[in-house]
Amino acid sequence: MDTLIDLMNHPYLTGKLGSGSEKRHIDSIYPITMFLVVGIYLVVERYNQRYNSAVPFEWNYPEPASPTWQSKKIQEPTIESHLHDSDILPVMNIPGRRWITSFDPATGLHLGTSLADNEAEIQAKIKRAGVAQQKWRHTTFSHRRRVIRSLMKWLVDNQEVCARVACRDTGKTLIDAALGEIMTTCAKMEWLMKHGEDALKPESRKTNFMLFYKKAQVLYEPMGVVSAIVSWNYPLHNAWSPILAGIFAGNGVVLKCSEQVVWSTNFYVSIINKALQACGHDPELVQVVCCYPEQATALTESPDIKHITFIGSETVGRKVAQAATKHLTPVTLELGGKDPSIILPNSDIKQWAPTLLRGVYQNMGQNCIGIERLIVHQDQYDDLFAIFEDRVTRMRVGSVMSTQQAGYLSTVDGGAMVTGDRFAGLEKLIKDATEGGAIAIGGQEYKHTYHENGYYFQPTVLGLVDTSMDIAHQEVFAPIALLMPYETIDEAIEIANGTRYGLGASVFGPDQEDCMKVAQELHCGMVSINDFAVYYMNQDLPFGGVKASGYGRFGGPEGLRSLTYPKAVIMDRWPSVIQTSIPRVLDYPLRSLYWSWEFSSGLARFLYGDNWRESMTGLYKLARAARQ
Repeated sequence: MDTLIDLMNHPYLTGKLGSGSEKRHIDSIYPITMFLVVGIYLVVERYNQRYNSAVPFEWNYPEPASPTWQSKKIQEPTIESHLHDSDILPVMNIPGRRWITSFDPATGLHLGTSLADNEAEIQAKIKRAGVAQQKWRHTTFSHRRRVIRSLMKWLVDNQEVCARVACRDTGKTLIDAALGEIMTTCAKMEWLMKHGEDALKPESRKTNFMLFYKKAQVLYEPMGVVSAIVSWNYPLHNAWSPILAGIFAGNGVVLKCSEQVVWSTNFYVSIINKALQACGHDPELVQVVCCYPEQATALTESPDIKHITFIGSETVGRKVAQAATKHLTPVTLELGGKDPSIILPNSDIKQWAPTLLRGVYQNMGQNCIGIERLIVHQDQYDDLFAIFEDRVTRMRVGSVMSTQQAGYLSTVDGGAMVTGDRFAGLEKLIKDATEGGAIAIGGQEYKHTYHENGYYFQPTVLGLVDTSMDIAHQEVFAPIALLMPYETIDEAIEIANGTRYGLGASVFGPDQEDCMKVAQELHCGMVSINDFAVYYMNQDLPFGGVKASGYGRFGGPEGLRSLTYPKAVIMDRWPSVIQTSIPRVLDYPLRSLYWSWEFSSGLARFLYGDNWRESMTGLYKLARAARQ
């Protein structure tokens, strides 16, 4: 409406410009012009309402998302616990098939058991996505924005349910779900709706003097069906982010989720399917694969998959990249890191401590861009260690989805770990470090009073860590803060760059210019200055790392364009005036190799000579050869 008011008040339409006959002319056309302006505005608004407004859709509430929900508890639960919903119903015996058991890692409650996809089922899902993509690739950006807008409205309206689903399947807290699942996903959708089209629409490119009569473009065309193989730590965001980018680029998407979060991922992807259907599109465009790693080669080696985004461990990432070479499928790898945070001398430790604590313990350290190493000047080491020791010893861990622990929405600082498989390895790393001179607060598996079947690890501070210790180099992906003192800035930079990883980093200090100088010396893909990981909240930035943290980028224009085929197109700028013609001296069959060479060499000297004399010499050779 503001746009319409501005148009109606324009001087040319109100008749405030001009005088005499000019003014009378304006007065005479004013009613017609106003009618046209209002008509155009109403048409545009109707179009926007039709294609850009959110579409409501029905969905089923998942019962385990309720804090009062109860189920059978699994003793020492794993995804292969072989506990079926059919403990009540008759067991289906399917020879050669495997099951995936879903459970709440904070309480051990059984969520459900799914039949794992086999190779034939995975191939069928790829085919279904491919069929749906043939029509989807021709949709407009307005159609695609409408799907995302519908999803965004649904997510904002139902954010507590989505957060509780994530808490139930991963054991995290509601705050960790709000920050890592809801906020990041909304930021992704907002960027796609506002800026995605700008990144993918035909882009004009510069040309040179020789081709002054040509114009050049790059078209970003859909690949077909792309896949994403994602980790378990953020089941909503890790599923929706690659799916939304993939479909906005015009592709079909096959998502392979972690076996740890099959229950929640199936729910989250079903919401995308429902939104597509509600907006008049084929829900088969997006498929979810739930399988064990042995069957995933049906995805990574498929000739019908045109791009793979992998988020996970370095070990598995290498296998994915190797499998993708079978059909030369491009891969984007995000393989985690050992992110450093350098605290420069004379920093206000008390001011930055809350940010540093959040950076280490958010999602109980199960965060690829979480802070794993705090590199602090030796004069401030004691102060920082004291703050961490005080806070960490008072942190409460537990389940926000259990009424046993003081009721729903009770204050829980940290949740559970997704599995206990790594606890022995973490305890050994910490023990080895303490034997080498480090000081540990915490550092062990935590036996919870109310949740004996849950997987908990003590929030831990490990002080006086140096580069000789294994824990300084291995990604722990756990609630463990490593404090590493330094003497000089150069030493701090050397420590920060001293691992095989290079994903994210942060620099804190009293002078932003000094922080920037340090940031420029860090070997990593992303840096936050006086903050933690905010580069991911700005979805216009590419996300990814260097070294063993992987390659390629998702996020920003770079990530969106990586899901397309860039096609270079060049054409005549004024086709009716000038077009390319082959000079006689270059036409087949060549009349004289000598004069052909003289023409081409003269052209090169004329266009690219070092000074005007060389250019004139080239022009003379060019003109002389052209006469032959």
